[in-house]
Amino acid sequence: MELLKIVLVLGTVVGVVDGNTILVKDNAGQTTTVKLTCINAPEATDKRYGLAATQRLKQLLPPQTPVVIRSTEQVKNGRPAGEVFADNRSVNLLLVESDNAVVDQESLQNCSESKTQFLIAEANAKNKHLGLWQHSKL
Repeated sequence: MELLKIVLVLGTVVGVVDGNTILVKDNAGQTTTVKLTCINAPEATDKRYGLAATQRLKQLLPPQTPVVIRSTEQVKNGRPAGEVFADNRSVNLLLVESDNAVVDQESLQNCSESKTQFLIAEANAKNKHLGLWQHSKL
């Protein structure tokens, strides 16, 4: 039986980098870039969807928002990645529900407690052809 190491980090949002990356200051005063795991959002250079995803994340996490990060892994450059919670809601999941991000199948195992919710939210968006799925024929 493999134990899953879960690290909870308390912090405050300093800013939003793009649709799935934020800057957070922890209780020790260290600022860290955190990638939201289990999702993919369009690149900020994508004027149509990338800008919308970034704007939505800024609405969900304005500066000074207290957050809890369930850190699950490290990605490029040693940056932490995790599921970000504000007011006891998964911001990662809210981005999928609002059709500003899609489920990242490669990192979905890191969100095991909410895996089903992520998949249902994405399926609903696909079925309704909302947001990122507007032009999908699936």
